[in-house]
Amino acid sequence: QLVESGGGLVRPGGSLRLSCAASGLSLDQYDIAWFRQVPGKEREGVSFRSDTDGLTYYADFVKGRFTTFRDNAKNTVDLQMHSLKPEDTAFYYCAATKFYAGEGWPRILYDYWGQGTQVTVSS
Repeated sequence: QLVESGGGLVRPGGSLRLSCAASGLSLDQYDIAWFRQVPGKEREGVSFRSDTDGLTYYADFVKGRFTTFRDNAKNTVDLQMHSLKPEDTAFYYCAATKFYAGEGWPRILYDYWGQGTQVTVSS
């Protein structure tokens, strides 16, 4: 089971750190993605941390602003978000899969999903 936390209301240009915590599974054995979705729009991939190839993939719209961190001691994978924009407002989810590497990560099947956390960027 995955549980996200850290969402909230932030002003444009501000920062938030989301956390994806796991119970019943060890995240260090999984490749972890962050997705986001706005009502009425398709879900879009934000980042994918692959332990399979050791790379972290980011969507173009967050490159240079968002960073994914893994903390194996806490069994969490965090998404640090800086320079937030109103268009970053969305429900953010984490998801876990195994043994995947490559640019197709937003379209593969994931084994576990969290329930999501709302991020609102507004002045």
